[in-house]
Amino acid sequence: MIRSGFSALAGTLLPAFALLCWAGLAQAQPARIEVPDPDALDAVLDRFVDAGHYPFLYARLEDRGGNVVYEHGAVNRDLLPDLEIDGQSWIRVWSMSKIVTISVVLDLVEDGVLGLEDPVAAYIPEFADMRVAVAVDGRSLAEIGPEERALACPFSLEPANTAMTLRHLLNHEAGFHYATTGIPCLDSPLAEQNVAVAADSADFIARLASLPLIQHPGTTYYYGINTTILGMAAERATGKSLKQLVEERLTGPLGIEGLQYGLPPGVELIPRISGQGGTLRMAYPGELDIFGPDVPGYDPAHPLYLGGEGMLATADGYADFLRMLLNHGTLNGIRLLETATVENIYAPHTLLDNPEGHNGFNLWVTGAPTRERGHGEEGLWVGGGYEGTHFWVDPKREFVGIIMSQIFWINEDGYGRDEAFRGELYRQLWAVESQ
Repeated sequence: MIRSGFSALAGTLLPAFALLCWAGLAQAQPARIEVPDPDALDAVLDRFVDAGHYPFLYARLEDRGGNVVYEHGAVNRDLLPDLEIDGQSWIRVWSMSKIVTISVVLDLVEDGVLGLEDPVAAYIPEFADMRVAVAVDGRSLAEIGPEERALACPFSLEPANTAMTLRHLLNHEAGFHYATTGIPCLDSPLAEQNVAVAADSADFIARLASLPLIQHPGTTYYYGINTTILGMAAERATGKSLKQLVEERLTGPLGIEGLQYGLPPGVELIPRISGQGGTLRMAYPGELDIFGPDVPGYDPAHPLYLGGEGMLATADGYADFLRMLLNHGTLNGIRLLETATVENIYAPHTLLDNPEGHNGFNLWVTGAPTRERGHGEEGLWVGGGYEGTHFWVDPKREFVGIIMSQIFWINEDGYGRDEAFRGELYRQLWAVESQ
């Protein structure tokens, strides 16, 4: 059969074109990261567990495509004789919930449901008349240093001088705090409200609305319950729970398993462990006092979803979420966020005068001192949680790292775990790259 001129030309060019496309795609794929000496990394984790500083440690590295390039777990068998720890173990990730909530909120912003300059009171009118705690000299309590605490109590109240916005919540500039400020007259009222056991978000908001802010909104960065309020604003704007929003917008479409609110059926969480006093032991009731006497629960039937503290995750599931960020908004061929949105997440927003790096949207970006000290690379996206969880994203080498544990109050000799592990890893990577 004689082909037409077009068909003949296509038959000649298409294979060559396909070959060129394949070559271009092959060049676009990064080389899979390799860990030259995994035993040395194992030894770092083992050392911290064997010395009695941690009940267990599990570390995992995944490349951009989801390939596990390193994993290792170590368990203190004297404390947890029956624990098996791996990438499918369910962990309380606490503040590692924040960047998940922020991603969902930014997805709502892209869809026009929310605006970062929207006043919080437009969604949560209970916060329309928030007041600010000020010291005798007129400064907000956020401006009172530890050596000046005598000036803080008792405090007076004055109306907030700025309308609180969603951006203030996102950047921890709204004025909400935890019950760990070190100012007794500020911490005690929050602890007495025991917001962690509120019946639902409406109850949580009602308990919090009677308390003062630690600063005027927009003043400066002050870490606190801000992201949880951000999630509740998203609930009010959509008429859906944060659990639904996470499932419908993030984990469901992207195919992420191992990241959720509520304990999966048949799963028993690892007990809470404290190192306070120098020896690992089961934590006392009320010892984890970030909210006061109680901590968030994980009963699936309890409709309170704390966007800043309340999620559970496996290392496998959380690594998938991090890879979405690493891929600038996509995972498994599905786009959650636009590239520009993800770039804004790690762009400088707060703590701009910190020589160690800067803060994006609740994502710490390491500066040059991290590499100078041999603790990792400049430009890592870093975060962690209240019970010893840690993550980072390396956009240069295109991999994500996670270290999981469950411990409150690390003793002094247990500090430096993340720096030691990352330091060993990057020393190996730098040695290969220098060849």
